[in-house]
Amino acid sequence: MKKLMLSFTVFCAIAIISCQNTIGQVKPDPKRPKSKPAAEWKKILSPNTYEIMVNSDTEYPFKNAYYDNHQKGVYVSAATGDVLFKSEDKYDSGTGWPSFVKPAAPNMVEIRTDPDGSRSEVIEKSTGLHLGHVFDDGPANRGGKRYCMNSGALKFIKK
Repeated sequence: MKKLMLSFTVFCAIAIISCQNTIGQVKPDPKRPKSKPAAEWKKILSPNTYEIMVNSDTEYPFKNAYYDNHQKGVYVSAATGDVLFKSEDKYDSGTGWPSFVKPAAPNMVEIRTDPDGSRSEVIEKSTGLHLGHVFDDGPANRGGKRYCMNSGALKFIKK
């Protein structure tokens, strides 16, 4: 019984160590020209934006700045000011987050699999920071994608 308990304890310790969260450990990446260490982002970004973009947090649905915004303009990165999405590509997905059928330019974002493998994460290509997720349940007549973004990762610039 002691061996079983010891084996179980060792297994749990290894599992915890191997699955440790790397939140807040963003490091500069030479392939991403605007990347910065997490400590630098913490000085630049608001606490909410930092949690979303650096720690890959998700804001609450229907309780964010842009889910119900119908004004004309562009949505820029809260970190860099680069244009990421356009209002003409925004639609009401009913999810409570701002949703778009496509990015303003495909080279501005990158899609990668979430660490748990369950979703496709959207990151800002120049920084590697988290923006939201993309799903295949968008309007079929507009490409079928739903770029579900966090308002806290964006700033809206009215036309």
